[in-house]
Amino acid sequence: MRLGRLMGVELYLNPFFMALLALFFVAGVLGRGLVAFGVVLVHEMAHALAARRLGVTLDDVELLPFGGVARAGAELAVDPVREIYIAVAGPASNLIMLGMGVAAKNYGLWHTDLGPFFLQCNLLVAAFNLLPALPLDGGRIYRACLSGRVGIRLATYRAARLGQFWAVIIAVAGALGMWAGYCGLDIPVTALFLFYAATREQKTAPYLFMQLVMRKQEEMAREGVLPANWLAAMEYVPLGQLVRPFVPRRFHLVTVLDRQGRFRGTVTETIVIDALLHRGADVPVGELLEG
Repeated sequence: MRLGRLMGVELYLNPFFMALLALFFVAGVLGRGLVAFGVVLVHEMAHALAARRLGVTLDDVELLPFGGVARAGAELAVDPVREIYIAVAGPASNLIMLGMGVAAKNYGLWHTDLGPFFLQCNLLVAAFNLLPALPLDGGRIYRACLSGRVGIRLATYRAARLGQFWAVIIAVAGALGMWAGYCGLDIPVTALFLFYAATREQKTAPYLFMQLVMRKQEEMAREGVLPANWLAAMEYVPLGQLVRPFVPRRFHLVTVLDRQGRFRGTVTETIVIDALLHRGADVPVGELLEG
């Protein structure tokens, strides 16, 4: 559901978040639901401000109970440094609001019910988002650090699987908490959101790789020079397997060896990607040296 436009960013409310707010309403604690909504909104606007400061355009943001998903995710994923800075801004805003809440309490500006919930909500959102699991902020930081070693696609898969893992853990803990009377339905529902969002992030991995390729070609044309990584591959290795170790901010050169391990030639990343796009992922790299 579209909420409107704030600071140049289109805001959308995920249907599952609407369901959670409905649960707060049925339970007679809608005020707490609105506090949670406000905390998440400020969290996402902190991301938007950091993105604007770093020259990244966010077209729209979808609000989830634990944060949100920005449509600039693909652009950020292939720029690890900026992704880390923007990801950190969200939890940092929650810690700032936590400090402001404590100060408000010390000065007597306090609501006996909503005040403690406001502090608790900020603490939980900050801590939850620092888990190293997509689509959480900690998952984006984890992927940004990992992509430099294993490539954007594998890093996305790993971070998204961690998101699914934590969703299952939280769901089980929430179910046990409900049985013991320590929590309500909101914890298992949030786990469902997390699993859904992590699965959606996992499906974006191939598209992120293509974003990486296009961005790197732009960087090479603009800067004229990039650090290089050398790879060695047997002539029968398919291109789909060959490109898996390709990482951001590095141009790749591939030494091709025959079945006896003898040198056959060298192909550049540009040639590999062009063949991948026009001939398919099953083409052996050795064929790129023929003709």
